[in-house]
Amino acid sequence: MSEMTFPLPDVGEGLTEAEIVTWHVAPGDTVELNQVICEIETAKSLVELPSPFTGTVTALLAEVGQTVPVGDPILRVTTGATAEDPAGTPAEPAGASAGASAGADEETRAAVADAAASVEHEDEGGAVLVGYGTGGAVSSRRRRGGEPLLHGSPRAQAPIPVAEAAPIIAKPPIRKLAKDLGVDLAQVQGTGIAGEILRDDVVRHATQASLFRNITTPEASEAREERIPLKGMRKQIAKAMVTSSTEAPHVGVFTDVDATRTMEFVKRLKNSTDFAGVKVSPLLIFAKAMLWAIRRNPEINSTFTDTEIIRHNFVNLGIAAATPRGLVVPNIKDAQELSLLDLAKAIEQLTLTAREGRTQPAEMQNGTITITNIGVFGMDFGTPILNPGECAIMAMGTIKQKPWVVDGEVRPRMVTTVGGSFDHRIVDGDVISRFVADVASVLEEPALLLD
Repeated sequence: MSEMTFPLPDVGEGLTEAEIVTWHVAPGDTVELNQVICEIETAKSLVELPSPFTGTVTALLAEVGQTVPVGDPILRVTTGATAEDPAGTPAEPAGASAGASAGADEETRAAVADAAASVEHEDEGGAVLVGYGTGGAVSSRRRRGGEPLLHGSPRAQAPIPVAEAAPIIAKPPIRKLAKDLGVDLAQVQGTGIAGEILRDDVVRHATQASLFRNITTPEASEAREERIPLKGMRKQIAKAMVTSSTEAPHVGVFTDVDATRTMEFVKRLKNSTDFAGVKVSPLLIFAKAMLWAIRRNPEINSTFTDTEIIRHNFVNLGIAAATPRGLVVPNIKDAQELSLLDLAKAIEQLTLTAREGRTQPAEMQNGTITITNIGVFGMDFGTPILNPGECAIMAMGTIKQKPWVVDGEVRPRMVTTVGGSFDHRIVDGDVISRFVADVASVLEEPALLLD
């Protein structure tokens, strides 16, 4: 028997510290390899940490709400033989009776083996950490009565007895998403293993408006003022925005666009069997228009340094996402290589992951250009701040019916405003104007994407 200490790992390149958000284990609990032990909040991510050991938790070395430097110990686990099992043979799972038959023992061990093997496969919603595998794949869950329920095992797929009320099986980020969207998990039919509720199950029960607007008005606080510590995501956002606004000379250019044909195109895509089950919105066409315009104006997709301008011949397309925890900007790697369908799937996956708080640090690194869709909040337009290290951030306002002159006659058309902010150290007004005009051209006539 030996005692092992688990230091806080670097879950993303350059991470220096993280805050303990939730512990999923307590002293005395038995943990399996890769079982989720806690959630931590980095500068912009909520990450599940899987255990690198199998054993018994002897101490939690950090409290909820505590900020811990990378490398500091957070958990102590006793591994190997126990007092009840001095020979070091595999101990029975929690909840198994002392008189279990040999056949049942073999079944349990087989189930554990199956669960361990499933670590090799990606699990829905599991946070992947370099060197630790996927946390969700072997996370043990208990059914009422103490019998263990293991993902990936035959027992996990057995129906819950009718005599018992079925428990709600959902990971913490899914529960948080459901709370934010006003979804009652008791009314949701889970489609995961053993009825686990997945993010798509929750989203299907939410209205489109609830994804972007407050669901309820919070109660007024009795305190005259509140002091909120500047840490975690808000601290990182503040630092990034000050750096961007003070170092990069911003210039803004925008134009009104007749997006009627874009709205018609979106409607056709929604009715297409190829896009069945995939979220299609004007944001998809806006993103594709930007990729088309970047090809015609490659200077826009650049980074400024003290000694050179780096022009990127690939596009890591950032999508600014408003989440309950703050703004995050994950990016779609090599977006220029994606078809319209693949781009739609990538945007949907990116935004859902962001709203659940599961965006990983690597997903927010190395972006080359960013989109912000303020139209979902009902805003006509705004002047966004550049994501540090990028030359451009494009914004699209709400699309609504307005009077528009067509062939000398005033007609009702679906109109929006597009434009953005640009680093004037890299590009001049002519390049900026051509780029914005190209994006607007595609929104006016999506058939240009066939070029």
